[in-house]
Amino acid sequence: MSNTTYIGYYFKVQPLQPAVEILIAELGYAGFESFVETEEGVTAYIQKEEWNEDILDDIHILNSKEFKITYTFEDIEQTNWNAEWEKNFNPIIVDDQCSVRAPFHEKPDTKYDIIIEPKMSFGTGHHETTHMMIQHILKNDFEGKSVLDMGCGTGVLAILAEMKGAKPIDAVDYDNWCYLNSLENVERNNCKHITVIEGDASVLKNKKYDIIIANINRNILLQDMKTYVSCLNDKGMLFLSGFYNDDIPLIQTECGRHLLKFAEKLERNNWVSLKFLN
Repeated sequence: MSNTTYIGYYFKVQPLQPAVEILIAELGYAGFESFVETEEGVTAYIQKEEWNEDILDDIHILNSKEFKITYTFEDIEQTNWNAEWEKNFNPIIVDDQCSVRAPFHEKPDTKYDIIIEPKMSFGTGHHETTHMMIQHILKNDFEGKSVLDMGCGTGVLAILAEMKGAKPIDAVDYDNWCYLNSLENVERNNCKHITVIEGDASVLKNKKYDIIIANINRNILLQDMKTYVSCLNDKGMLFLSGFYNDDIPLIQTECGRHLLKFAEKLERNNWVSLKFLN
């Protein structure tokens, strides 16, 4: 791994949404393995051994007349990988209460201070969905509650849940890099009550939680809703994100089918996060 070379693609996108989300999805299918959303679009990385000169041929959104997408790309040596992340990863503060930062950032004056090394995992707090999920956790009572963080990415939401008194906590992600990164970040923040699990919804069989956090894409949420509900204790809370305003009717219909009651909506740049009660 020490001599692995990556290729970085720097996409400029106008207008940003939903083009960036579609672009990330298509690049993921093509073999790109990590993404950093920027003010102008998105930066995407792929291992050089997985790359070929026709890699973008099946990225259909590049041919869309609805969006203007331009890009440049370059080789990035593994030794420069951390420098790439440091360049793109700035600390954030949510509602003056919770900071999410890397180890090289100065410690801010916040009640909850989360230190993560994001590497190639999703969930730095910069994305609207992670930001809103942090807001939900800050506003709700997690003391002594059992929690599932589904699609945990960097583990940031599970870590904040423990800081707010939750236990025990399961943090689940099907992506091996996210699994390993969450393990590192859980240890880095001295968490004692988080179990990190590599897998999808099939690992939830016979498990029960007071609170479920699921920040994934719309189709996975709809597909796995039945499983989440079967794992949710009476009077439990379900927090969902990873979708747009236009997706709310589909999500609400599926939740209603399982007798969940809508409780709250947060919105940030057309992304939304919903709270439901069991």
